[in-house]
Amino acid sequence: MDGRAFENKFSAYDGKSLVGDDGKLLVGQQEVLRSHIDRLLQKLNTGLDEDADTNYSVYTGMGGIAFLHWHMYNKLDKDPQYLEQAYSYIKHHLRHLKGRRVTFLCGDAGPLALGAVVCSEMGKADKSQELVERLEAMHDGVCSDRNLPDEILFGRAGYLSALLFVQHHLGADTIDNSIIYKIFQSVIDRGRGLSREKGFHHPLMYQWHDKYYLGAAHGLAGILTTLMQVQDPTGKYKSMLIDFVKPSVDYMLDLRYPSGNGPSSLKSENGDKLIHWCHGAPGWIHLFVSAYKTFTDSKYLDAAKKCADVIWERGLLKKGYGICHGTAGNAYAFLTMYKLTSNQEYLYKAYKFAEWCFDYEKHGCHTADTPFSLFEGMAGTIYFLIDLLDPSKAYFPAFEL
Repeated sequence: MDGRAFENKFSAYDGKSLVGDDGKLLVGQQEVLRSHIDRLLQKLNTGLDEDADTNYSVYTGMGGIAFLHWHMYNKLDKDPQYLEQAYSYIKHHLRHLKGRRVTFLCGDAGPLALGAVVCSEMGKADKSQELVERLEAMHDGVCSDRNLPDEILFGRAGYLSALLFVQHHLGADTIDNSIIYKIFQSVIDRGRGLSREKGFHHPLMYQWHDKYYLGAAHGLAGILTTLMQVQDPTGKYKSMLIDFVKPSVDYMLDLRYPSGNGPSSLKSENGDKLIHWCHGAPGWIHLFVSAYKTFTDSKYLDAAKKCADVIWERGLLKKGYGICHGTAGNAYAFLTMYKLTSNQEYLYKAYKFAEWCFDYEKHGCHTADTPFSLFEGMAGTIYFLIDLLDPSKAYFPAFEL
């Protein structure tokens, strides 16, 4: 180990089934999971009471806590109280959005998109429509702002992911498809322009803070993954995906280390060290899985398997248990592979990483700046444990559809 991860001492998969006929985790494992979910929820609620957060982002603020409660409603027992709690965490903020950031994870699009879905499920159709319209109204500024980056956390792809989230949960006609096309085209045009300007040989390249980031949060992996999630029933996007996205994914294949991991950026000085969703294989695996689904080329599946191997080896992180740069986020790689392949070895590995998370705060890990948040803290760990109850329907929050 390089000091960033704990040694993985879990035994190899023994071939025993972990799921019942309903596709859900076996009852015994479900009971264990629920006991730890309940325990961590108590700690979360206490922490939130002691440290009320005025930040409304999905990434580190109340938007993320709302996202967790919406998840609890859909994945636990459809208790309407969870929906009411979800809405209560963002209701005030929806009246006072700051207009400074545009993305699902870190900006105004997050509470608007989540609020639209939550309100729809609460039967507040008019309010849901109002929030959709406010979300759509942001698109002109997103397209025209030349200073806006294109990545997930703060850029155009992060706004596009909010539109796709609403469309996925409320129906294809909920969002004006011409808006999605304009954002998609804008991201493609920007990537092509920078690639030509800087002399790259692959079609799409992007910068954030003057660096060519490659991971899910700030770089090429996150942007390309989002582009491949756009619904395309008429084949409108097919040529752009084949001509521009596919060769750029192939470029990413060539950048990998022998381990299967990838660099955080071009000319990165970190070397083969970072195994985080934000930087490294736990984010790249979603890129390769999306590429395999989109282009049906086995080389992408092979790349995803290599990512999973290195995450199993080096994914128990000393940075903590969260989903952006922690063990729970790394475990989503296994859930993604399980859904794709139905190979229960991946489910076993996800469950073992969950067992590691059961001992939350007992390993001497780094404490996040926002210790109860969705992407850095305890809320994200709880989100993952809930998803593991029904693994065939698990999705990395606010990123995977």
